[in-house]
Formats: sequence, structure tokens, C-alpha cells
Amino acid sequence: MIKRVKFLAVALGVVMCSMPLALMAGGGEKQGKLVHVADTRGLTGFNLYFADLYNTNRLLFTLEAIGLTVIMGVTLGFLMDKLVAMIGLDLSKRDVKE
Repeated sequence: MIKRVKFLAVALGVVMCSMPLALMAGGGEKQGKLVHVADTRGLTGFNLYFADLYNTNRLLFTLEAIGLTVIMGVTLGFLMDKLVAMIGLDLSKRDVKE
């Protein structure tokens, strides 16, 4: 019974402390639609391509960013595997113990 009372007191304290924040966040004028646009001034090459792609076609930008992340991750994984093998650690012969 005492644990329940302590829990309720703590829960009430959390609610009371967070209530002013919630009330302050709710006010103000209704804002218009938010527009995200990348600034392309001064960009060249690869950065300009991705900024233009972000501004014109978000789906293609997302797919290319995911693909680039996968390619970079796989490349980094293989490079680190080679580096670790060069310093003498052979991770391919590990025994999995369950």
C-alpha cells in the first residue's frame, strides 16, 4: 500500500511539473505550412546534386541516400576487415558459443 502511495505521489509530481510546459507549448497563432528547402547558393558538384535532388524529388533523394549509406557501410566493413587481418586478427575463424 505504501509503495502505491509513493508511486502515485511521484506520478502526480511529474504531471504537475510538466503541465506548465504543455500549456505554454499550446498557445500562439496557427502557422502556415512549413516548407523545407536546401540552400544551393555556393554549392558545386556532388553537394549541389544532392541539394537539388532534395528540393525537387524527396523520394529519390531518400532512396539515393539509403543506397549511398549502404555502399559506404559495406565498403568500410571490408576495409576494416582487411586492416584487422593485416595486424594479425583473423575474425573469420571465430567460434560461436551459445
